[in-house]
Amino acid sequence: MRINKYVSMASGISRRKVDNLLKTGVIKINDQTAQIGQQVHPEDKIYLNNKILNLPQYTTIMLNKPVGYVVSRNGQGSKTIYNLIPNKFLNLKPVGRLDKDSSGLIILTNNGEFAHTLSHPSFSKQKIYIIKTNKKISDNDIDAINKGIELSDGISHMRISIDKNNSYKIQMHEGKNRQIRRTLNHLGYKIESLHRIKFASFDLSDLQLGSYKEINIDDN
Repeated sequence: MRINKYVSMASGISRRKVDNLLKTGVIKINDQTAQIGQQVHPEDKIYLNNKILNLPQYTTIMLNKPVGYVVSRNGQGSKTIYNLIPNKFLNLKPVGRLDKDSSGLIILTNNGEFAHTLSHPSFSKQKIYIIKTNKKISDNDIDAINKGIELSDGISHMRISIDKNNSYKIQMHEGKNRQIRRTLNHLGYKIESLHRIKFASFDLSDLQLGSYKEINIDDN
C-alpha cells in the first residue's frame, strides 16, 4: 500500500493533502522521512507529526441471500438479511441491493472506500446472475437484449446467454433499479427466479444459501 493511501485511511485526510504533507517531512516511516509514492509494509510504523498512525479495523462479509429477505435494516414486516448474521456484524452496510424476490451474493462491509469501488459506475464492476423465465426467450429477443433495451430511465445494457437447465446467464456492469426484471418484462417475459452468483472478483462458490463468511478484500 502506498504511503498516501495508508495515511489517508488512518487519519481521514484526503490523499491530495497527504501528498502535500509528505513534501513537508512531517510523515515518517519508522524513523525515516517518508517519500511520495513510497510503499508501506506490514511491519512498518507510520508517524504523522510524531504521532503513530494505525489503520482502522475493517470487516467485510459475503452472504448468500435467500428469497424472502430484504436488503435493509427495517424489513417493515419482512425478514431482513440482518436476521441471518451475528450481532457483531450488524454495523456492516450492504454494497448494492437484491430485491426481496431475488437471491444470491450480497457483500456487506464497514469499509467505505471499498464499497465505493464496488458500487460506483465509474469502476464498472461486473455482476453475473442466473435467471429462469416463464418461457423460452426467443433468439430475436436475446439479440435485442444484447444490443440494449430502452427503458424509462435509459438503455439497459447487459449480455444474456443460454445456461444449463433451461436457465439464462446475465452479465452486466450497470445497476438500475430492478433492471433485469424490467428488461425481461418489457419483452413479455416473467422472471421466475433470479440468483446473483458473482460480484466483481467475488463469487458464491460453495457458500450455502442463507450462510455467510468473512472475506479478505486485500486479495482482490
